[in-house]
Amino acid sequence: MSNPDELLVAISAAVESEPSNQMSLTVVVGGAVITGRLAPEAVWRERVAEVLKDSDRLGPFSDVFARGSRGNGPGSDAAPTHLHFHLARILQGNVGIPETGGMYRVAIKDVSAWTVGDLSYFDQ
Repeated sequence: MSNPDELLVAISAAVESEPSNQMSLTVVVGGAVITGRLAPEAVWRERVAEVLKDSDRLGPFSDVFARGSRGNGPGSDAAPTHLHFHLARILQGNVGIPETGGMYRVAIKDVSAWTVGDLSYFDQ
C-alpha cells in the first residue's frame, strides 16, 4: 500500500505499547504470505541479536540489532513503520518456511492485504 493502513498502524502501535504484547497476524507482501506473531520492535531486536551472537560468522552483527529501536517503543509518539514478526513463516503451498518460524521485519506500507490470526496448513 502506498499509504499505510491506519488500522494496521494502530495494531502495531498497540503491540509496541507494552513489551509483553503479542498478536498473531498474517500479511501479504509482494505476493508472499507471511504468518506469525507480532512482537514489539525492542523484543524482536533482542531475539535477533541473541541468535546472531551464537553464530561464528554472524556474531559481529548482533550489536547492530542490540542497539535498540529508533523511537517506536513505549512512550514514543512516532507511528510504527514496520511490523516485527517472530515465529513467522512464509507460506508456500502447504509448507511454512522455515518450518520452525523465523524473524521477519515488514514495512507496513508494503502490506497489500492482512488478517488477524496465524494461518496453519495441515496435511489431510
